[in-house]
Amino acid sequence: MPSAHRILTSHVGSLIRPPELLALLERNRDGANEEAPAESAVEAAKAKAVQEVVRHQAEIGIDIINDGEFGKNLSWSRYILERLSGFEPRRDEPQHVFARATYGKDRRDFADFYAEYDPSQRMVGISNWAVTGPITYKGEAALAADLRRFKVALERVNVTDAFYPAVAPSSVAIDRKDEYYKSDEDYVVALGEALRHEYRAIIDAGFILQIDDAYIATYYDVIVPPGTMADYRRWVGFRIEVLNHAIAGLPEDRMRYHVCWGSWNGPHVSDVPFSAIADLVLQLKVGAWSLEMANPRHEHEWRVWEGVKLPAGKKLLPGLVSHATNIVEHPELVAERIVRLAKLVGPDNVIASTDCGFAQGTFTRRTHPSIQWAKLEALVEGARLATRQLF
Repeated sequence: MPSAHRILTSHVGSLIRPPELLALLERNRDGANEEAPAESAVEAAKAKAVQEVVRHQAEIGIDIINDGEFGKNLSWSRYILERLSGFEPRRDEPQHVFARATYGKDRRDFADFYAEYDPSQRMVGISNWAVTGPITYKGEAALAADLRRFKVALERVNVTDAFYPAVAPSSVAIDRKDEYYKSDEDYVVALGEALRHEYRAIIDAGFILQIDDAYIATYYDVIVPPGTMADYRRWVGFRIEVLNHAIAGLPEDRMRYHVCWGSWNGPHVSDVPFSAIADLVLQLKVGAWSLEMANPRHEHEWRVWEGVKLPAGKKLLPGLVSHATNIVEHPELVAERIVRLAKLVGPDNVIASTDCGFAQGTFTRRTHPSIQWAKLEALVEGARLATRQLF
């Protein structure tokens, strides 16, 4: 993971797609019956969009950039269902039959809010998937196209490094119907074996691998209640073990792990405290951890690092601007957040980042595009201000 004796900047990954690309993808959205656009037209639109988003990140001054995840046709996690065998869409079955598995205490306590909110988010392709056979990786061509597209765009800019996100086993189709595996554990193990192919290919291509794992935290309020914290920690611990097996042998300094609380801009009253899982999360054999630390339910958790020691040689990517509000953070606030954390874990170990992605699905966004870029500009300026204080 790069270090430059200054506060470097990055973000979590998924950026808002441009209208031209969305218009093409809309024509075949979630199995729509309209005539699908030509594959060559979609590829040309993706290539153009990636070139623009790479250029924009570099011009703003983001040090460690990505392709906006523009090659992924579904969400940050469900894209993988198009790259794995064994999954089958069930569009003719009611969505609630599948999605109920992820309805936790927050959704029960604020049912009226979510009844209005969820339909507005356009999270297509999220539910109605069943496991009907053995899970294996078949996404080599799609992944290669993404990485090739990204490499071409990177040739035109000058940045410190580049990353590519991939989903963690514990965040893949958690609300599926399983008609093949005998247990949830067998299912997760199979995912880990399959995803290892994607993880290695990303690193072999020269990119930092970011492993996205929203469900490791958000599933707490599904398990508890009626389960206990001990039940939940066992659930997390097993998935950390599977992920460590999936990344075994890969260079730790080229991997980072992103944990968030689901990213949606809702109440989050039932979120698990980070302190309750910090020891488990830090067992992962990666070089850095990306954590939500700007939103008002978790900003106070910077103090966790007063008692938790960051492993030697590792880095934090704290969220310093929120993806879930249209208020643009002041650069001086960003700098303040950086400095107080850097005093606990060391300034060389902090890379300024965002809480989460700005677009969790192809057709989903948490802010307006202009605000997305304004927030990233504030992040860069805040990192510059902090650098002057710390170095």
